[in-house]
Amino acid sequence: MCGSKKQASEHIKRQHTIPYYAKRVRDSCTTRVTKILCAIFLCLILVVGVVFFILWLSLRPHRPRFYIIDFSIPGLNQHSEFENAQITLNVTARNPNQHIGIYYMSMVGSIFYEDQNMGSSPLMDPFYQEPKTTTIVYHTFNVATLTVNSRRWKEFMDNRQQGTVVFRIDIMAVIRFKVSTWGSKHHKMHANCDVAVGQDGSILPAWKNKKCPVYFT
Repeated sequence: MCGSKKQASEHIKRQHTIPYYAKRVRDSCTTRVTKILCAIFLCLILVVGVVFFILWLSLRPHRPRFYIIDFSIPGLNQHSEFENAQITLNVTARNPNQHIGIYYMSMVGSIFYEDQNMGSSPLMDPFYQEPKTTTIVYHTFNVATLTVNSRRWKEFMDNRQQGTVVFRIDIMAVIRFKVSTWGSKHHKMHANCDVAVGQDGSILPAWKNKKCPVYFT
């Protein structure tokens, strides 16, 4: 009697055990598949994110870089030369972007002395600058674009006696960035540089190849 009950109990246990383990196997397989799919999905998101980040870094526009190459005021050592005053400016504009070109819609230069505008003039006609290239901006301000009188010239002469005359150059340009067929909106860019000349009116060596701060307004 006892043996019969024991056999029946074992039979019932086996009947309940087989479905139980089958369910456990199915649940385990489902969990593993889900984990694998989640891992693949997360890896895809990571790869796509890295690709977009690299593209963003390579296509993010960098500001143009301006450097002073030369600046001179011929005749600064002559008292009467203000009537024929000239200022010669030579700067370089560098496009540091790897894949982005720059359209310069306009470029105007202004010369300041003690925060007073001495004159302004267009520096370049509209042009397109290829990526990783440098453009030379050379211009001469003459009596038609300068407002220099005898009093201002005397101030130059007085400072010249001390060995240094300091000016400020402001280059204002309207630019657009270009990536393939896409063009950005217009940006108003300013490059500001202080520059000093010596007694002969030529740029002092310490101010050559100086990088100009660039900002947008």
